[in-house]
This record gives sequence, structure tokens and C-alpha cells, in this order.
Amino acid sequence: MFENYPIYTLENDCQDCCRCVRRCPVKAISVENGSARIIPGLCIACGICVEVCPAGVKTIRDDSGSVKEYLEIPHRSAYASLAPSWVNEFPGISESAMVEALSELGFKGTSETALGAEQAGAANAEMLRNLKTGLMISTNCPSVVDYIENYHHELVECLTPFQSPLLAHCRLLKNHLGQKARVVHFGPCISAKLEADRYPDLLHAALTFKDLKKWFHEKDIWPKNSGASEKFSFLPQRSTNGALYAMEGGMSRMIKNWGRFKNVNFVSISGIYRIREALETMRPEMISGPVFLECHACPGGCINGPCSDHSTPTISRITSLRERTSDPILTKGPSPDIHIEETYRAKGTLKENCNETEIIEALRKLGKSSPEDELNCGGCGYDTCRDFAKAMISGMAEPTMCVSWMREKARKKSNALMRSMPSGVVIIDREMKIIECNRRFAELFGENILQIYEAQPGLKGADLSRIISFSHLFKSVIESDRDFRLDHFKYGERLFEIVIFSIDPHETVGGVILDVTKREMRRDEIAHQANEVINKNLTTVQEIACMLGEHMADTEILLRSIAEGYGGEEKKTTIEKGPGE
Repeated sequence: MFENYPIYTLENDCQDCCRCVRRCPVKAISVENGSARIIPGLCIACGICVEVCPAGVKTIRDDSGSVKEYLEIPHRSAYASLAPSWVNEFPGISESAMVEALSELGFKGTSETALGAEQAGAANAEMLRNLKTGLMISTNCPSVVDYIENYHHELVECLTPFQSPLLAHCRLLKNHLGQKARVVHFGPCISAKLEADRYPDLLHAALTFKDLKKWFHEKDIWPKNSGASEKFSFLPQRSTNGALYAMEGGMSRMIKNWGRFKNVNFVSISGIYRIREALETMRPEMISGPVFLECHACPGGCINGPCSDHSTPTISRITSLRERTSDPILTKGPSPDIHIEETYRAKGTLKENCNETEIIEALRKLGKSSPEDELNCGGCGYDTCRDFAKAMISGMAEPTMCVSWMREKARKKSNALMRSMPSGVVIIDREMKIIECNRRFAELFGENILQIYEAQPGLKGADLSRIISFSHLFKSVIESDRDFRLDHFKYGERLFEIVIFSIDPHETVGGVILDVTKREMRRDEIAHQANEVINKNLTTVQEIACMLGEHMADTEILLRSIAEGYGGEEKKTTIEKGPGE
């Protein structure tokens, strides 16, 4: 788990769905033991994985704790840099109410990030006036800059040599408030956290609008227009048209309002997928005239950032933003007040340390021994089976991510089980049509059925009622969704043990049929033999008892006679002696 990176995965809760892999534009996700992890060196922090994760385990790093701790230290001050789309996150709230609410959180002042966009726009305008030919790509969006630095090394030199509007704003505030001033940004962007990590001297921390709303609720504070004092205003001043940069084509519009650029072609693209498609075959030498390409990783621009409230329609967001801007048409644009030059360099990405032999071997393990086997279905999250094989070799993917391979593996297992079972097995649908059965099932119901099975293994599509006379038992399980068991079912001269069970409620059921005729006959034989033995034993016991009874009677007579004989003689002797002798 990379908790120091702006995005990380709660691995124990990951559902192994690989949806994030499928949607990640740069495949910066590694799957290990069923858990999808972000790879910081490849990630561009566009936030798509956060938005599409159905389990909500792609987590954005929360930096609010360090900001709160800093604000609690006496004699330290921090200033808020507020992204333009705050008007969509807090609809109907005036700027004075927003500034006052932030002051209650402990911020000494609040300024619009749009002021930095005006500085960046002025720098770009000055550059474009002198541009004769070539392609220039805007650096408004940190995610786009990372994408080009990591994946389009040939276009790095085309990036405009200026910092982002946010960093330009930080420089502007430090020039105005002093170099010790700490700046905390609030916005809809995750990649702003990367800028805070890379430029800690300029940007103390970057929080999201969601963080801000949570903070307001914790402090029981909420911006309210009523009672908001006009003394709470943006410093050092309110922006004019800088907020336009937050929407697609906004920076280009701002630049064009500052002068005439007849020879420059302004092109705007938003959405990282569209940008990837546009840049895949782009080469600088292909551009004949001067072109300014404005790019936003989020569709529609920053107003649709991953940490924004998407419940408001995009058109409403654009309208709200434009209502707060003015478009002064100037014959000559303003010059930047600060130096925001930046140098961009190609970064190393994960190299494909695999050769053709390794790729073929990896594909073979997935059951893909020929090009025809390569479905390129994208179920694993990769565009092609070969890309998936390369990811496996690099340790970024697991075979279980291949849907077709897992399905084929499950089919082979089920077929092996069905073949080896001594019972007849059949699976049917709600129309009483056979989906699959094993050979033993066909053998149970005659030579004709077995011949049909040999011609069409599995009897797929056959009507069950035409094969067996007790298909109504299967029908009842489909209708009731309750399992059924019958230990002795007489079928002609045979006895069947039948178990019918639900697989998909009211849709699919399975049946296991076992011929127990021989077993039951054997039981009857054993029972008959046992009864014979018992009867013989009873007869013998009775004979023994009778004999013992006769012997006992004779013995009793003999003993009585003896006893009586002795008793009479003793009595006679006693009488002869008389009393007194």
C-alpha cells in the first residue's frame, strides 16, 4: 500500500473486479493476490480509478490533518488558494461568505487560484506572439504534463515552459505576502497533491473540495450569505477572466481576449482518453504552422475534476463560472508579474523487459497457442492479449484476470467432474431444454439416447421431456426454487436415486440420477438371508429351551422326591425318641 502517494488502495477490501485496470488510461495498476495497487512511477493521478471503483477502495490521501495541526500553532499563518469551480461546489454562496467561512477555520486570508491562471495566460500570450511555427502544449493540467513526460518523450519539448496556474498563484501570493506565507489549495483535482509533494516550498498542501466540506461540518461551519461582511474579500484582488482556465478552451479564450493571434491555431482537447488518441500518432515535425494545444485530463476541464460534485450538469457549471468572469478585449495582453518558467524532462517509465519468446510462453499459459486464440476482448483490462502477457511478465498482472481463460478452466474442471461421476448428471433451463449432460446420463435411458449423445455430446438443446418420463420433477424445482430428493424412484424395472437442485433461481436446475437397482437388490438378499438366519436361530433357541424345560422338570421331580424322602425319615426318628429323652 502506497499511502504516501495521493491515491492508494485499501487492499483488504478490494473486490478483484479489475475495473480500475480496464479504465486506467496508462495501466498504472498492478494486480497481486487479487488486489489492485497503484504504481506511483506510472500513475498520472487523473483520478479515473477513484471514480470507477465500485467498492470505493481507491482512496485519496487526506492531507487535512497536517494543515489543521499547522493552524493550531500560534503565530503561524496560512492562506487559502481557492480553485474557480468552488462556485459549483457551493452554489449561491457569495465570495465574502466563503472567505469568512475559511477565516473561521483559521486561514488568515483567501485568494483565487484564477489569479495564477492570469499570470500563466499572460506568459503564454507573450510566447505565442513570437511563435512562428511548431506545436505548443499547455501545462495547465499536471496530469497531462505527467502523461507526456512519462509516455510521450518525443513531445516533451512541446510543453510550454511555464508552471501550472496553481504554482503560479503560489508564487504570486508569496511575492505579495512574503516568502514565509504558507499556501493551502482547495480544488477538485488529485494531481494538485503531486504538485504539493514536488514543490513543498511553494505549496504547503492540496486539499479537495470534499475535504473542505468535511472540515466545515466538523467545525459546524457553513458559508452563509446572511451576515457576511463585505470586508471579507479575495486578496490581493478579485480575478477578471482567470477562472476560465477551469473549463475546456478557457485558457485559449483568455489568451485570445488579450490580443490578436492571427497565425496561431488554438486547439482544445479534454479527457485523457481523447488526449491519448490525439497524441498517439502525433509528431512535432507534422505541425506546419504555430499551434497552441490546450489539454485537460478531465472531460470538460477542471469543473469536472474527480473530487468535484458531479450532481450538477456540466452546462450549469460552465454557466456559473462564466457569470463570475469578465472578458476584457485588449489590443495587447498584460505581461506576467512573476517568473513562472519551468523546464520539463522526459521521465523513465516501466520498461518491457520481455522478448517474443517470453510473450509466446505467457500466452501459452493462458491457453492461447495461436493468433486465433487471442480474443483481445479487454476483459482483463488490457487492450490486447499480448499487452496482458507483457503485464504478466512484468509482474503487474495475474492469469486469473483473463476472463476467457478462467471460463475455460472452469469448463474443463466441470467437464472432468461430470465425466468421472458414476451418476448421470444433467443441467436444464427454464424451457426444459438440456444445457449439458454427461455420458452416464445418456446411458441410463437407452441405446437411442446414447447414440444421439455420441453425435451431439452434451445433448445441448434437447427436450428433457422427450428423454425421461419424470421431467415434471425438474419443472417443479424450477417453479418452486426448492431442492428435491427421492431415494427410491421406480423407473421400469430399475430403481433410481434422484437429487434435483436449483443453480440459478427459476432459470437453471441440475439433476443427479443414480441407478441403485443392484444395490437395493443386494440389500433385499442380505435382508432375506438375515431373516433366514434369525428364523433358524429362533428355532434352535426354542428347541434348546424346550429341552432345557424337560430336563428342568425331570430334575425338579427327582430333587423333590429326594427331599421328601429325607424329610420323612427325619420326622420319624424324632417321634420315636419322645420328649424328655
